[in-house]
Amino acid sequence: MIKNYFKIAFRSLLKNKAFASINIFGLAVGFTCCLLISGFLYSELSYDKFPKDAKDIYRVEINVENKDFYSAADNAVGRGMKNAYPEILDYTRMLNWKNIFVKYENNQFKEPAIGLVDSNFLQFFSIPLLKGSAATVLNEPHTVVLSEATAKKYFGNADPMGKLLVINNAPNPYKVTGILATLPGNLHFNFDMYVGYRDNPNQQTWSNIGNYTYVKLKPGTDPKKLEAKFPELVAKYVVPEVQRDMGVSLAEAQKSVNTFIFYLKPLSKIHLYSSNKDELEANGSIKYVYIFAALAFFIILLAAVNFTNLSTAASIKRSKEVGIRKVMGSGKKQLVLQFLSESLLLTFFAYLIALVFVYLALPFFNDLSGKQIVFDAFINYKVVLVSLAFVFLVGILAGTYPAFFLSSFNIISILKGKKNAAPKSNRHLRSGLVVFQFAVSIALIISTIVVYRQLHFMQNKSLGFDKTQALIINDSYLLGKDQQAFKEELLKDSRVVSATISRDVPIGSPGIDGTQAYAKENVANEGHSEIHINKYHVDYDYLKTLGMQMVNGRYFSPDFADSAAVVLNETAVKEFNIKGDPIGKTIVSSGQHEYNIIGVVKDFHYTSVKEKIAPLVMMLGNNQGGLIVKVKTAGIESLLSSLKNNWNSFNPRGPFSYNFMDDRFAAVYKAEERTGKIFSVFAIISIIIASLGLFGLSAFSIAQRTKEIGVRKVLGANVSQVVILLAKDFLFMVLVAFVVAVPFTWYAMHKWLEEFAYRINIGWTVFALAGTIAVLIAFATVSFQAIKAAIANPVKSLRTE
Repeated sequence: MIKNYFKIAFRSLLKNKAFASINIFGLAVGFTCCLLISGFLYSELSYDKFPKDAKDIYRVEINVENKDFYSAADNAVGRGMKNAYPEILDYTRMLNWKNIFVKYENNQFKEPAIGLVDSNFLQFFSIPLLKGSAATVLNEPHTVVLSEATAKKYFGNADPMGKLLVINNAPNPYKVTGILATLPGNLHFNFDMYVGYRDNPNQQTWSNIGNYTYVKLKPGTDPKKLEAKFPELVAKYVVPEVQRDMGVSLAEAQKSVNTFIFYLKPLSKIHLYSSNKDELEANGSIKYVYIFAALAFFIILLAAVNFTNLSTAASIKRSKEVGIRKVMGSGKKQLVLQFLSESLLLTFFAYLIALVFVYLALPFFNDLSGKQIVFDAFINYKVVLVSLAFVFLVGILAGTYPAFFLSSFNIISILKGKKNAAPKSNRHLRSGLVVFQFAVSIALIISTIVVYRQLHFMQNKSLGFDKTQALIINDSYLLGKDQQAFKEELLKDSRVVSATISRDVPIGSPGIDGTQAYAKENVANEGHSEIHINKYHVDYDYLKTLGMQMVNGRYFSPDFADSAAVVLNETAVKEFNIKGDPIGKTIVSSGQHEYNIIGVVKDFHYTSVKEKIAPLVMMLGNNQGGLIVKVKTAGIESLLSSLKNNWNSFNPRGPFSYNFMDDRFAAVYKAEERTGKIFSVFAIISIIIASLGLFGLSAFSIAQRTKEIGVRKVLGANVSQVVILLAKDFLFMVLVAFVVAVPFTWYAMHKWLEEFAYRINIGWTVFALAGTIAVLIAFATVSFQAIKAAIANPVKSLRTE
């Protein structure tokens, strides 16, 4: 019996090729989106799941005054907590060693990041090894563990075990003691090289940051109850350090108990729920997981709605079939099963085509999402079984209403040839489904416009400095004492406008130095408090090279003794709560270092425009590490060649490396650009699916009005009048969809924009543009069928029943 159902279903699909093609294509596109997004979601949700006892591992983080949140603690925190609380079974630490040169014989490479870790780190996180034991590989000083690809990069096909690497030009080489295996899952950190970490037991502090510290709790421990005990550690260790370093009274230092807070972040929540200042890598966001999941849900829902809509719209063509089957003895149950068989067969074909689409679209999707999903993941037997179950569910849900709808036709009306044999609710349901489809499409169009406008706003907002034609020469510290001589040599070239030595580059800088500080004049006021300040280490030409503006006082000059002078940004002046003119006032930073304020620079965006401008202090000296060169537009290629030759003439310890500030700036907004592309792609897909449904629906609707069209033409109606008559009902549905979509989308995008410190306002033009696009697409879709009907011979139309 079941075989017979599917045989008849297959014949029916062949008989109605246009109907089947539209439905299969729509469902295939929906399944493709679901499969790709499922791959993305699985990747995002799988972070930090594979380590043994992952549910009991937490990262120790710091909350300073509920304003600044840090992922790293100080070097004494892990050991101190383990010793203080029996609930903590073990701890481990890691430092992120960035942009380090590693050398083996004549092979030298710059490693973007190296994990400087405790000896138990690999075992703590269950990181597997191909060679060596996780429990012992880092026990000895000057040992290193490499990934298989990194080992091949340095040693080729030779056995890497026991080989010696020179890291960061250190006098003592590092011995290779282990080779990493491929990780069984994702971690929130990703290193190809781990180096054993040894700190000085006589230099253990609590109040700074830098050591990513992880603790493993006893099973069943309540982390909140443990966190409640941490203020006693702050009182015992942090308060004395603050009093000593800042030179404040005990009473002032004791405020740290309430403003310097240790807390625990579950390992499994780091990737999607943490966005602290010093994350090891750019984390994901649970918001984007929800967005992707919602997109997948609505795309497949659109495709399923298409199926339901077209099936009910096409019912008029199958009414006689239903009537004959009922006369021949078919009951409602048999008819329902027959039509559900067709639905399941159609969805299965759509799934097979979707796999082909996934294979073709996967490279583009990986580039779009920043993932490395492989096609084999979609044909794994477990995934296939789950996918088939999902396909079955979609087939049943999408086909249930059409099956019951078709099987409920009035047999008497059918056999008399009446067109109203179907239930009267049919037309209203179809209209409602079209409204839903276009509401989703309009919502995605609005979202896409908002995302791109926000991205355009950030990319074109005045930054407070000039990033154009700014060339960054990386790793100038490799020149050692010759940095200044190299800079002077550059300035002899007429194509170089100016140059400055500084490792602190606005936008895209890998890390910014920072400390706590307060205004000395406010010490007498009991209400004074320290603030966190970021520090830029600059030379005399920094301001001129980047085109920044002073709003008060002066900048550093060789004509003055400025070794203890600072230049603040406007935000720092406000945060320090300095009364009156700040010039000549003193600030005190950690270590009781006093600095005289000589000037105030106009606020500039030295981090992403997403973030609010934070207090910044510019200091003279200690600026080794990078060179920023302002160049003319002409002759860039020959200039770069000349710069490389000059670099090599100084016999540096590393290769010449450069990039442009414009490129760094663009890289900062990759996440927002990616979001815009994602919304664009899915908006286009939703519009295609909705338009397919509207195309099919309008075709059936117009076919039912063929005789009416003929009569109107005979009575004098022209083509445009007929087209407007046929299109207005569908355009009304689109306008209803617009009204439905606008408030929900405004709220959702308003919440999304709250992530940005500087953002656009969602004006009426956004909605007007989205509505216009939707109406034009709907009109173009319907017009094709309407014009075709309007120009048809009215004699043939009048003969049509």
